[in-house]
Amino acid sequence: MRLLWKLVILLPLINSCAGDGLLSRPIFTQEPRDVIFPLDLSKSEVILNCAANGYPSPHYRWKQNGTDIDFTVSYHYRLDGGSLAISSPHTDQDIGMYQCLATNLLGTILSRKAKLQFAYIEDFETKTRSTVSVREGQGVVLLCGPPPHFGVPDISWRRLDGSPLPGKVKYSKSQAILEIPNFQQEDEGSYECIASNLRGRNLAKGQLIFYAPPEWEQKIQNTYLSIYDNLLWECKASGKPNPWYTWLKNGERLNPEERIQIENGTLIITMLNVSDSGVYQCAAENKYQIIYANAELRVLASAPDFSKSPVRKKSFVQVGGDIVIECKPNAFPRAAISWKRGTETLRQSKRIFLLEDGSLKIHNVTRSDAGSYTCIATNQFGTAKNTGSLIVKERTVITVPPSKMDVTVGESIVLPCQASHDPSIDVVFVWFFNGDVIDLKKGVAHFERIGGESVGDLMIRNIQLNHSGKYLCTVQTTLESLSAVADIIVRGPPGPPEDVKVEDISSTTSQLSWRAGPDNNSPIQIFAIQTRTPFSVGWQAVATVPEILNGKTYNATVVGLSPWVEYEFRVVAGNSIGIGEPSKPSELLRTKASVPVVAPVNINGGGGSRSELVITWESIPEELQNGEGFGYIIMFRPVGSKTWSKEKVASVESSRFVYRNESIIPLSPFEVKVGVYNNEGEGSLSTVTVVYSGEDEPQLAPRGTSVQSFSASEMEVSWNAIAWNRNTGRVLGYEVLYWTDDSKESMIGKIRVSGNITTKNITGLKANTIYFASVRAYNTAGTGPSSPPVNVTTKKSPPSQPPANIAWKLTNSKLCLNWEHVKTMENESEVLGYKILYRQNRQSKTHVLETNNTSAELLVPFEEDYLIEIRTVSDGGDGSSSEEIRIPRMSSLSSRGIQVLEPSTHFLSIVIVIFYCFAIQPLI
Repeated sequence: MRLLWKLVILLPLINSCAGDGLLSRPIFTQEPRDVIFPLDLSKSEVILNCAANGYPSPHYRWKQNGTDIDFTVSYHYRLDGGSLAISSPHTDQDIGMYQCLATNLLGTILSRKAKLQFAYIEDFETKTRSTVSVREGQGVVLLCGPPPHFGVPDISWRRLDGSPLPGKVKYSKSQAILEIPNFQQEDEGSYECIASNLRGRNLAKGQLIFYAPPEWEQKIQNTYLSIYDNLLWECKASGKPNPWYTWLKNGERLNPEERIQIENGTLIITMLNVSDSGVYQCAAENKYQIIYANAELRVLASAPDFSKSPVRKKSFVQVGGDIVIECKPNAFPRAAISWKRGTETLRQSKRIFLLEDGSLKIHNVTRSDAGSYTCIATNQFGTAKNTGSLIVKERTVITVPPSKMDVTVGESIVLPCQASHDPSIDVVFVWFFNGDVIDLKKGVAHFERIGGESVGDLMIRNIQLNHSGKYLCTVQTTLESLSAVADIIVRGPPGPPEDVKVEDISSTTSQLSWRAGPDNNSPIQIFAIQTRTPFSVGWQAVATVPEILNGKTYNATVVGLSPWVEYEFRVVAGNSIGIGEPSKPSELLRTKASVPVVAPVNINGGGGSRSELVITWESIPEELQNGEGFGYIIMFRPVGSKTWSKEKVASVESSRFVYRNESIIPLSPFEVKVGVYNNEGEGSLSTVTVVYSGEDEPQLAPRGTSVQSFSASEMEVSWNAIAWNRNTGRVLGYEVLYWTDDSKESMIGKIRVSGNITTKNITGLKANTIYFASVRAYNTAGTGPSSPPVNVTTKKSPPSQPPANIAWKLTNSKLCLNWEHVKTMENESEVLGYKILYRQNRQSKTHVLETNNTSAELLVPFEEDYLIEIRTVSDGGDGSSSEEIRIPRMSSLSSRGIQVLEPSTHFLSIVIVIFYCFAIQPLI
């Protein structure tokens, strides 16, 4: 009884140290293994390794063949850390089984057993061998084989139980060796080898036995129990033969007692006391090996303690909710639990529950439940108390939940989500779309949170079809999570129709079929077919039968196609929202050929040489040729004739035909019509058009040609008209040729005039240069002979210097201007006079005043600015202009302090002042 008291007193200290992680049982990190030691190295040393972790650090002992080794007696044994070193081992006394034991304050563990053996080899038997002689360079074989014998036997194998040999067996070349890879239990049994030759046969039998050393299937684990609890440990191992079990405590065999029951791998200890604490090992052993499973049993005894698991200081709950306040003190044995609210002891009721694990549960919490709660824990070693507070908050309620919406693609909507909550609680709004969180912090396109702290409204901008689905608003607090859901249906134009097929095609029609694509939440109301050819600009609508394709129509006939043209088709669908994307195009197919039906237009002609009839037309585009072998039919006859001449032009790109016949009279009228044909036959003809045959060039040159110069860059050529008759050739107009006689810069110009015009002004000429001119008539056949050339010298260049030193004065609405006379260079025309150009602004009309003097007077409006420039006039043309002068309006002169008075008796003196102060300043 006294011993038990001491253990109970010391146990809290051990428990405390163990709880703080200071004490730990030994655990092997290295165990000894079997060693085969060579006999001829007897002066060497054998090392059997052993090492373990634990706190305090373990100390080591060794057993040989089950007997403790006494290191004070056995001089050639020594400990090296935990390892056993045997110096100069002897075969007779050191052979055997060795086992390492590691011990610390918490107990002892045994290592696996290791066998020490010694290897040896003896000398060959002494035997005299006959001498072998060999010549240098020859080969030789020295036999070291069996004694002389007669007859090489046949060897075979079988199993004595009659079952076939495993398919995986392998034989040596002579079949003397049978190899069974990956030996399993089903390969176990008796095997027989039969050897036979001409002299007889012999048999040899052997038995293969399958065995397996123990392997753990279930190990014991560290266990911490309270005093007076019961322990149940079970370990289980496999092996062949089946292993038997032994239990050890602190390295010593554990035997059954009144409280200790051992049955194979099961250990039961009832009514634990502190002396049962220690390190236990379950050993599983068969004839081939022994293995150990280690675990620590710690029997605990202590008064209740809240230091490591106190009651929560503050517990929060909402009105109407449930709350569980845990009370889990450390106590061995388990403590009895009671609760107080303030000073009032709590008892079980309809709302208050004292749970089996010691926790306090309050159902349907009210404001009056707030306060302090104390847990009282008691066992035979003492009592402990711990107090926490219960804080009751108002419930959170979603006041404005999101509602179901039906919207059109592209719109922007707001899903409301607003909540009322206790002011002291923070709320977080989280939105989910089809079960996935919408991460608004990453700037997800289309989604945006709007509103304040208690508002979680979600805006969806430019909503798309893939935004249809369930939207869940979750309101989260530290105490609860509420949610509300709404379905959003987004409707849009239909998706593209699918599987467009051309099932039949003729020269002008095609049969089409298709399948409807997604309706995007709005029923399809109409389909339309579009087509494209190599000649069309983009996709174009086509006529169909039926004319209207409703949303339930999936095939139609396309009509009005052109023969022999490659077509591809696509289908678009429409609903109440709009027209959707088109389908993928069908394969490219060509319509069948047919006779062309479109006749050429713009039939014309004429011209050409004498005895030619030239006929022209506008060629038919490829999409209207209706088949291969396309060409033109040309029909013509003289006006008044009843017989048509017919020619064919096989080129599809032709737009001109020339008929030659010496008998054709120039300018004879012909009736002409042009048709079309292809391999399918002849098509339509155009309406009749009158075309004239070719004519001769004009035969006469114009008379009376003259030329005169108007300026430095301009001259005029004139001539007499040619009277027309059939003999001299028709005249459609005249062609004026002009050139210079300068060999370095010779140039020829050519200008045509039509009709009866007999003069032509030519500009852009060089100054002071001799120009020659000649005139000839022309018609459709070409040009006639030229008139004799005439010449003229262009005027000198106009003055290059502009008028300078311009001065002005303004009196009322009269503007006086003065400037210096311009002197010309030797190669410039003399100044004949001056032009004054004036206007109100650059966009208004320009007025011109000419004068032979170097001064002028102008009447200008009283309230307007004026822009003025002055240039010279000469035979060579107008010279350079002065810089533009701006004359300010009268009111602006007054605003600058210049007096402008109406005429009066003082007019002269006022004019003098203005002229002196303002007008005589040269304008720059």
